[in-house]
Amino acid sequence: MGNGELMSKIEDKVQKWLADEGYFRQKVPDENANFHFMINYPEGHVIDVIQPKGKKDMVVIGCATNVSPEHLSVIQQMNNADREKFIWDFRFSLNNFLVDFQLQHPDNVLQSYVVSDEIYEDGLSKDRLISTVKKVFRAKLHGLWKIQEQFGSGERSGEESNSMYV
Repeated sequence: MGNGELMSKIEDKVQKWLADEGYFRQKVPDENANFHFMINYPEGHVIDVIQPKGKKDMVVIGCATNVSPEHLSVIQQMNNADREKFIWDFRFSLNNFLVDFQLQHPDNVLQSYVVSDEIYEDGLSKDRLISTVKKVFRAKLHGLWKIQEQFGSGERSGEESNSMYV
């Protein structure tokens, strides 16, 4: 089996599993990926499933979350020591999920965060894919809850529902 066959075999398998569970939303054109799917999990939340270029044997599951303008303004009004403590607490909290994460936090003002995890081809199964999607979502939701706990629930746009039915 050539490399091209391996890629399409993984892509087809992953797309089928996501569709079987009702998560598949669409394939996205992405010049940095062999394939890039947007999925709904749960409804109202978007998670990306990507195979980056140059990584024929890996799938990355990830999602980005922006801090709401209401929460941003509260964070900006805090003193730097309190903002720094919040960033450290946020890091330790996400780290417990055993996922990769990146925080955008200039001057200790959390603006957004990305949560991701990866699965390599030799460990890729439907069970592992769906479990990883759920784990990434739980870490994202945990981050949202930490922000809401610290800074109030705020008025959220319709795009991000805070319900979780897992």
